[in-house]
Amino acid sequence: GLHRPLWPRGSAWAACSAARCTMVAKSKKIAYFAHLEECLNKYARGCIVHADFVGSKQISDIRVALRGKAEMIFGKNTMIRKCIRNLTADGEHPEWESIIPVMKGNLGFVFTNNDLGEIMDLLKQFVKPAAAKAGVVAPCSCTISKGPTGLDPAQTSFFQALNIPTKINKGSIEIINDCEVIKEGNKVGSSEAALLAKLNIKPFEYGLVVHYIYEGGVFDPSVLKITDKVLMAKWMAGVGQVAALSIGADFLTEASVPIIIASAFKNVVATALEADFIEFEQVQQVKDFLDDPDAFLASVPACGGGGASDAAAAAAPVAEAKAPEPEPEPEEEEEDIEFDLFD
Repeated sequence: GLHRPLWPRGSAWAACSAARCTMVAKSKKIAYFAHLEECLNKYARGCIVHADFVGSKQISDIRVALRGKAEMIFGKNTMIRKCIRNLTADGEHPEWESIIPVMKGNLGFVFTNNDLGEIMDLLKQFVKPAAAKAGVVAPCSCTISKGPTGLDPAQTSFFQALNIPTKINKGSIEIINDCEVIKEGNKVGSSEAALLAKLNIKPFEYGLVVHYIYEGGVFDPSVLKITDKVLMAKWMAGVGQVAALSIGADFLTEASVPIIIASAFKNVVATALEADFIEFEQVQQVKDFLDDPDAFLASVPACGGGGASDAAAAAAPVAEAKAPEPEPEPEEEEEDIEFDLFD
């Protein structure tokens, strides 16, 4: 006789299907863990981005723009934390452990070996306007400007619900004063969302927002604003304070040595000039400058080296010391003139 295949039925079929789904899910997890580990080893830095209210088409466009420059990875926070914990369990890569505490919310990675500033500028290009939805926390405030709205008078109830003063002008509703409909940080109500939709106003903008920077650890994005110029300015300000403190405390340090030497050199030049002891080049330059400043400056190029500037700086206290005091002008004696009005 004919034999029918013995396919599992009932509870046996359900158990088989569940086992198959479990195997598929497990294989996907293994592949995701391997991909995340590969990116952590392959890329030196990256951005941890927030993706609330970002559409799939928007994500797809960003992926296309990042090809060859960076790689984007999203996944469940629990999977990301478990993967990193497994990778750092043996004590290797302690810098990866700093990622675990910040993985809260709708976050993802944008890994790259290029400049992070370039990647962040590219992400800003894919910020799109969005309508206000009821129940959403407003990322910014929204103000409706006064003027005609184009709505017919039958829709004044939307404005009355929000206490917005209006009037009817030429058959349409006109807002009398500017009104703040939504405040930053507050939830958007259904009335506000309906009114903004009627006015075709999209007050919000959504895109991938960089919350953290990863490069050997997790940092705030504001660290990218620190340039070499900013670092040098901070460094020079600190060196100046150390030098001032060292001179004030009469304690010799590397920061105060150049200032002390320059001050001592000025004293040496002033003493040598006063004693007419012209035995080295710097004193001769200062003497030439004091004898004929115009000729000396004419012989020195406009962007000359440091010798002329040193000579001019050293000559300043000497010139002040040698400047003769102006002699008082003699007062003119008034002659007595005999004058009679009636002569």
